[in-house]
Formats: sequence, structure tokens, C-alpha cells
Amino acid sequence: MDFNKNKPIYLQIYDHVCERILSDEFRSGERLMSVRELGIELGVNPNTVMRSFERLQNKGIIATKRGIGLYVCENAREMILEEQKKDFIENEVPEFFKKMELYGISFDELVRFKPVP
Repeated sequence: MDFNKNKPIYLQIYDHVCERILSDEFRSGERLMSVRELGIELGVNPNTVMRSFERLQNKGIIATKRGIGLYVCENAREMILEEQKKDFIENEVPEFFKKMELYGISFDELVRFKPVP
């Protein structure tokens, strides 16, 4: 995983785990890899992963099953979608519209636009 210098690593790991849940790589009710395993996979300190997992637990996305490990909560996908939609609408959409206005892009142009593959 390539990390962005402008965002704390634990938040990037949090986002990474959320993306894996959204893509069904980590499914509801399934056991997650351990802090140590994910730390090795990502090449980061396990304490950093633990901080990410604590955030995921606080948000109700993952939960501990005593003596067994961490599991993805049943409604994790829906919770992540709700959080990310809210963040997108509050933070990215206003910037998008600001740039559309700045660049003089109309909605018609936007709809007709076909990105080059």
C-alpha cells in the first residue's frame, strides 16, 4: 500500500479496511486478520494498525469476539456507505461544483463528457 504523506497512516489503514469491506473482500460476520498480520501485509507497525482497529470498533464496523478475534459487524457495509456518502456530499461535492463554476463547465457538458480510456 502506498501511503499519502498528507494523511495519518492509521486513517489510511482505516479507509483501506473500509474499502475491503465495501468490495466484499472482508464480509459481514467474517473474522478479520490480526493486528500483526495486517501490519506485516501493509509494512507498518502493529500499534498503527491497532489504532485503526480501535477507530473501526468505536464506529461499530468491527467487534471483538472474546478469545477469538475481531469480526466484521453485520451492518458494517451499510455504516461505511452512510459515513462515506455523508463525507462525499459535505466535502467533495462542494469542491466539485466550485471547480465546475470556475472552469465554466455546464451540466450538459458534464453529461456529454466521455473520458478517454
